[in-house]
Amino acid sequence: MTFLKSIFLLFFVPAVIAFQWNCKALGKAGSAVGNAFLPDVSADATLGKQTSDEIAKDPKTYPILPERGNEEVYGYVRGIKNKLLATGNVEHAKDFPWEVKIINDPKTLNAFCTPGGYIYVYSGLIKYLDSEDQLAGVMGHEMGHAAKRHSMKQMYELNALSFGSFIAAYVLGIKDSTTASTISGITTSLVGLRFSRAHETEADQMSVNYLCGTEYNAAGAAGFFKKIGNNSTTPEFLSTHPSPPNRVENITANAAASKCTGTATNTSQYKRIKSLLR
Repeated sequence: MTFLKSIFLLFFVPAVIAFQWNCKALGKAGSAVGNAFLPDVSADATLGKQTSDEIAKDPKTYPILPERGNEEVYGYVRGIKNKLLATGNVEHAKDFPWEVKIINDPKTLNAFCTPGGYIYVYSGLIKYLDSEDQLAGVMGHEMGHAAKRHSMKQMYELNALSFGSFIAAYVLGIKDSTTASTISGITTSLVGLRFSRAHETEADQMSVNYLCGTEYNAAGAAGFFKKIGNNSTTPEFLSTHPSPPNRVENITANAAASKCTGTATNTSQYKRIKSLLR
């Protein structure tokens, strides 16, 4: 990249893009992040696709479970995702692809969702949980982060200049070693992102909202937190999901206040899916 192009990307382009996004956001009553505004939701899908591509290139860190031979497991997890989207309660349900991938790592209790709705669930988490509603609750929580654009807000707040430069470069079709390095760094940051307590609380509420429109026990996520509360060691999942002491109570109370009627846990079917994971 030439020096002039670097200067252009670093200062002028982000300013122009920011101005355009600010105008668009002001016209749509967009979400404020400090003194700036988030870009249009199409940027989430763009960043999510780039992150998904980077994950696919790194099978050592993210060993994706092959689709072939695991059709039933994938169909099951994607079926949960489809039930949540079908409620009509998920923002950007039609704006994002909401793709599901399973990371074949039996020792890791984790799940995450990139901007734009690329959902990753570790096999270790699936095997750790006891019922379908618990998995649905965790997936609803992660989908809530994407639907509420928490990653985008966090990334802009943490490093607005470099993040804005990357988005601008991608919009202009500039793909070089600098942009590629930035994409790789952003992928690492997104996967290990620590959300604020406010974002975690909102994602918990979204999990209840999404499950409330299904046959599931809407407090499914509470089952997960109850289970990990009995662990002698802190699971990997909590390294990016701080859990306040009253989290289970809040989720359960929200489900009751929302007058959710679902009770399904689908425990027996869930056991079968777990048995298919090696």
